Amino acid sequence: MKRFFSYFLTLGMFLLTGFNTRAQTVKISAELRPRFEFRHGYKTMAPDNARAASFISQRTRLNAFFANGSFSAFLSLQDIRVWGNVDQLNAKDVNGFGVHEAWGEIRLCNLLSLKVGRQEVSYDDERIFGAVGWAQQARSHDAAVLKFNFEDSHHLDIGLGYNATGESLFREEYNLSNYKTIQWLHYHGNFDNAGLSILFLNNGIAYDGEPSPLEYDEKIAYSQTIGARYNIGMEGLKIDAAFYYQGGKNGTNHDLSAFYFSANALFQATDDINAGVGLEYLSGTSSENQNQANETDHSFTPLYGTNHKFNGWMDYFYVGNYGGQNGLVDIYIPLSYKYKKWNFILRPHYFLAAATVSILDTGGQAVRDYSNGLGAEIDFQVQYNISDNVNIAGGYSQMLASETMQVVKYPGNPAGEFYKNNNDWAWLMLTFKPTFFSKE
Repeated sequence: MKRFFSYFLTLGMFLLTGFNTRAQTVKISAELRPRFEFRHGYKTMAPDNARAASFISQRTRLNAFFANGSFSAFLSLQDIRVWGNVDQLNAKDVNGFGVHEAWGEIRLCNLLSLKVGRQEVSYDDERIFGAVGWAQQARSHDAAVLKFNFEDSHHLDIGLGYNATGESLFREEYNLSNYKTIQWLHYHGNFDNAGLSILFLNNGIAYDGEPSPLEYDEKIAYSQTIGARYNIGMEGLKIDAAFYYQGGKNGTNHDLSAFYFSANALFQATDDINAGVGLEYLSGTSSENQNQANETDHSFTPLYGTNHKFNGWMDYFYVGNYGGQNGLVDIYIPLSYKYKKWNFILRPHYFLAAATVSILDTGGQAVRDYSNGLGAEIDFQVQYNISDNVNIAGGYSQMLASETMQVVKYPGNPAGEFYKNNNDWAWLMLTFKPTFFSKE
């Protein structure tokens, strides 16, 4: 932790004293975010006699931003920990500090700039690309992005990334859970009270192309995600819809053909009350076809999105799990109410599997099909803004799962009745965002 602050102090002195020849913007800020969680059925249903978990995690960030007329740079160092996960007289932390973002952006001309380095990539509603701000560690990419900005109305990003495990003399296996290579194109245009975004993403995942278990031959399986999102705002009403198609190959080099659809309407009843209705459909693969080598994969994957925002805050779907499974239909009714510095949110969901859920025999054939209904989840959140830089928020969620959820989440124990247990989750989070220095 001492190195964490000493590096940042050096950076701050450099920013304050090293540039003095032209107009500059310099800002040094921080974020401290401790969060208490109570988990009994978070991400998956609690088995019989399982005891609830409770802990406090914390994200600590130090941020530095610099910009002048020709380039800008940003550095964000972070420390992620659980309170008490090391001795008080510890010599070394479990994780230590890391670099969340470290990028530079050079202005090539009035319309064009190049942004290079570790950076958050976030577009639209963050369904395909997002910063995953809820997770204490969040997500960033090592990438280069060519950015076209046509006035304030039209923006085009062309991005690419190429990953390796380290500097090597010869090719080495890439066995991390990242893409090996990625290229994307994202356009967004504003048209009066409407907006249109178009995305093309080519995603390359490393896999073993050698059938022998004694050898490894790295190959790249490429999938393509292409689609668009449209939103429009009218007096008291906001509507958006999105459609994406995925084709090519999945991460195990099997044929992929999947799609996603969403539609939302949000009505502003009063200045303080909003009510809406929404639907998401993520295609899936039936249980029987998931284990068939020659079957096409129909399971849509939201890839690098902020998945905690979607499909219930208890993270039963697409947050580190449920990929390549039966797909999902999510019907939800978001409700919110603001009162002075208070903000209340209620989001009930009803979930269904998009493809048939079955129990299989040893040969992979369906023995019994189940109803598509997975259950309901009720999410509640309250937030109070203590000041512009400090807020406190908390929430409670309850999962009311069905027997089908038991089969999906516990395929090794489909006859269990964990779905009948009390499955809930609660949290309380305090966020500080101080600005230590700002100069424009």
